[in-house]
Amino acid sequence: MRIFLVRHGESLGNLNEQAYGQFGDHNVPLTQWGHRQALDAGRAIASHLAAAPDIGSVRLSIWYSPFLRTRQSKDALLEALPSEFVGDIREDYLLREQDFGLFTEIYDHAEQKQKFPDEFEKWARLRNNSGKFYARPPDGESRADVAQRVRLFLQTLAQDIDFGNDNIVIVGHGVTNRAFEMNFLHRSVDWFERSDNPANADVTLIEGTRTDGFTSTLLHHAADRQPGQDAELRDAYGAEVTLATPPRR
Repeated sequence: MRIFLVRHGESLGNLNEQAYGQFGDHNVPLTQWGHRQALDAGRAIASHLAAAPDIGSVRLSIWYSPFLRTRQSKDALLEALPSEFVGDIREDYLLREQDFGLFTEIYDHAEQKQKFPDEFEKWARLRNNSGKFYARPPDGESRADVAQRVRLFLQTLAQDIDFGNDNIVIVGHGVTNRAFEMNFLHRSVDWFERSDNPANADVTLIEGTRTDGFTSTLLHHAADRQPGQDAELRDAYGAEVTLATPPRR
């Protein structure tokens, strides 16, 4: 069995947080660079499959989150994957991004505290007392909530595997993909808290058998932007995009 976990490519929201407010989290698009990153991820998967000893039987079941940036990443993967490698292609809403509730469009803690002082104080207290994994943003989801719904998705995936579809691509988000790895490999909450989200368009490969067990490796690390490669970038407001540390989502 092979499971390729692919995080979406660089999105406009990874470069400018205002994009979440303008488009809505579900409708934030990829940048051109993010599209190229997703193409490279597809080529990395294709190269790995081409070298597989059982290449004649490889057909990929492709699952993806319904958010625009994951759908566009899925489309870029399909551009790069030979058609003979592609089987079923299905969307599942359980793979969507973590819901940050009142803070969905606000990343700056000072602004969160200013606009929602009581809710921010409660969330900060929960994070300090219960840990980030269990703390639920106001009207949103905790990481534990995400892990629970990903476990529900695993039930659907198990049925797919029972029908012989055991070469799988999942195009998701940072927290969602990490929650999948946690559930599938029976990782601890402490592992989740200590691990980082994959970078945009990174490919994590989980492979093995139920008898011998499974391993997880980083199959492909996407190329980051280099100085001078941002000339194409203008945000939705026509201003220069500031290249800062991308939001962790």
